Amino acid sequence: MVDKKIIKRWKKYHEISGVGPITRRYFVMNAFDGALTMLGVVIGAYIAGILEPLPIISAAIAGSIAMGTSGMSGAYMTEKAERTKKIKDLEKAMLTDLKNGIHHKSHRYATVLASVIDGLSPAMAAIVVVSPFFFVNLGLLTAYDAFFICIGLTLSILVLLGAYLAKISDESMIKYGLQMLLVGGVTAFLCVVSSILVGGNVPY
Repeated sequence: MVDKKIIKRWKKYHEISGVGPITRRYFVMNAFDGALTMLGVVIGAYIAGILEPLPIISAAIAGSIAMGTSGMSGAYMTEKAERTKKIKDLEKAMLTDLKNGIHHKSHRYATVLASVIDGLSPAMAAIVVVSPFFFVNLGLLTAYDAFFICIGLTLSILVLLGAYLAKISDESMIKYGLQMLLVGGVTAFLCVVSSILVGGNVPY
């Protein structure tokens, strides 16, 4: 278990750094990207007639690792640069060295937290979307069933993200949910059309 003093310290860092809104944006944007990206992979595989679970699972894992690593490293470098500038500006204004002070530690905490959320959110969303194919590999589902369950999981993730955004903005959950579903539907349609245009055939 994490020590209560550490949790209290992290809460203090969280408040001082103002990282809350940033991590919320990273979480929603990247979970959204991860879910739709993996939906595109599944639809492309289905249209191409690749119904064996292992190639899809391998592509999903590789894609999740790539998205996670890219997101984490990109967010870390970006946040580090931005927050280093803030610390330097604050030091100039206060005419003092803030290294190892609470502001410096708070910004370092924010950099790490933002990068972890940026990396994990798309990877986790992607794995959730493709998870039915793990059951196909175990012989518990057919590839045909898994394909439609993947679509259902993607739409569910989008609705949940829409509800989360609605809660943050104090807006209608139905409105945000429908907007997210619309984006998901358009994405699925474009994936199907593009896959067919490059020579795929819809298997029945």
